[in-house]
Amino acid sequence: MRRLLSRVDIVQVVDRHVPLKKAGANFIACCPFHSEKTPSFTVSPSTQFYHCFGCGAHGTAIGFLMEFGGRPFPEAVEELARDAGLDVPRAADGTDETKRGEALDLSGVLLQAAKYYRSKLRDSDRAIDYLKARGLTGPVAARFGIGYAPDDWQPLAHAFTDYQGKTLETAGLVIAGESRKRYDRFRDRIMFPIHDSSGRVIGFGGRILDKGEPKYLNSPETPLFSKGRELYGLFQARPAVRAAGKVVVVEGYMDVLALAQHDIEYAVATLGTATTPAHAQKLFRLTDTVVFCFDGDDAGRRAAWRALENTLGVLADDKAAKFLFLPDGEDPDDYVRRRGKEAFLALLDKAIPLSEFLLAELAQRHPPVTAEGRAAMVNAAKPLLAELAAPVLGTLLRRRLGEVAGLAERDMLALVPAKAAATDSERAPARPTRSTPSLIRCLAQCLLLEPRLARTIRVPKPRGTDPDSVALSALVAFCEQAEPPLTTAGVMQYFSGSSHEQTLVSALTAGENDGLEGELLEIQLVEGVKRYWLNAQKRGDGEGSRGDAPVDLSPEEAERARQRQLMRDRLAGSP
Repeated sequence: MRRLLSRVDIVQVVDRHVPLKKAGANFIACCPFHSEKTPSFTVSPSTQFYHCFGCGAHGTAIGFLMEFGGRPFPEAVEELARDAGLDVPRAADGTDETKRGEALDLSGVLLQAAKYYRSKLRDSDRAIDYLKARGLTGPVAARFGIGYAPDDWQPLAHAFTDYQGKTLETAGLVIAGESRKRYDRFRDRIMFPIHDSSGRVIGFGGRILDKGEPKYLNSPETPLFSKGRELYGLFQARPAVRAAGKVVVVEGYMDVLALAQHDIEYAVATLGTATTPAHAQKLFRLTDTVVFCFDGDDAGRRAAWRALENTLGVLADDKAAKFLFLPDGEDPDDYVRRRGKEAFLALLDKAIPLSEFLLAELAQRHPPVTAEGRAAMVNAAKPLLAELAAPVLGTLLRRRLGEVAGLAERDMLALVPAKAAATDSERAPARPTRSTPSLIRCLAQCLLLEPRLARTIRVPKPRGTDPDSVALSALVAFCEQAEPPLTTAGVMQYFSGSSHEQTLVSALTAGENDGLEGELLEIQLVEGVKRYWLNAQKRGDGEGSRGDAPVDLSPEEAERARQRQLMRDRLAGSP
């Protein structure tokens, strides 16, 4: 991985998708991950790292392809490796290659099926008339790849020479009956291709054209498709979601299409299942605000409550979940076609925050008009607030619930404990803030800019338990042992997703040593190491006298510090 990152140029990778402008030693642009007018998105050729000072998005070339292009990690690595002329190592037993080959086979089959269904839409006046009656135009149908599965037992036999093969069955396109007679899963249906975040067709939804059951039919679970993880329309909606700063979650394919037809292009749909934690997590990685839109009837409110329950565990204090209930008997498709875009947007602005919906629903189920009702309300809230991953919101909800129940805040905390702290693997990285860096953070920044220096300069591994000290210790240990080539991007990729990631990102982007490189940076690190050990001596906490930690610098390090002072004096005297 480090060899790959040392061979790619992040500026070229990003510039292919987001036009960059030179600004000093770096390149800038308006951030592709949130809406802004003044550029705060920076790409550094020297560190091979991108960082947005507005929303906190950051990463290497691999991270950019994953975040912007929606590619899974293996695909992002393979794309960069192809560009760099490198081979991606495979497992010795060929398992990875076999699985990848199977996935590529399925992906190719599904793409071919999607093309076939699109071609058949043009041949079916019934299907075209149905879509027109639903208010869809050709451009919207083409954008989403809408097709038609003919009313026959084996229409795909005309598209695939190997109709009897296993691949079509594995892809969920063909069913083998009891007598082993094979027939198409989708027949006489409007076809909705389902794409993954990188744009591959991974499954289908089909809507019966005339009367019949089931009205909607989805692909079964396959090696590529899991309805509990995928969302219809997300691939097409990503640019609009970023621009709008929110996403609307609806329940049907036609809801997504009708909203897109009215230029509301940031809607996605679940695939015949309740919203899952995986859905919520995927959406919150893309935007800060998720609006769940449901019918206003009892079934819609039950579905909204399930969405709330499954969102609590992935919610953060800088994220917002909201709930929009349409008038009884109307879905987004009906509403926007009858009343228009502006009416729907006005309704969207009135979406209820998760906190209000939660408290209102609890009060409706357990009216707090008696002591028993208030006790039942608090008891029902316990598992919900224990699951809530947003600590500040949890505190505020607990306080509000206490006011309704007539309980003191300390009593509420005892009765309704907060969610346990997330593990390193569960915790979503917080957005960084740009602040004056500490000495330890300056040392970390120098080492991040020139990781190889860990082998020639005795950088301290602090004893402290604060995030800066722990991160520096981990950074030094890694840089001392890692095999070359060792680059900034390679180091940051190694710590991506760890508990140290955000601390190191903040150190790297602090600006203290901007523009320093080579010998100047080395001298800066030596001087910082000297200051660290002098401070340790003054503290008298024993750290400065450890056997592995020199109180004084080595002759070589002292000479570098002297050269650093000479360089400063020389620069100060320059005109």
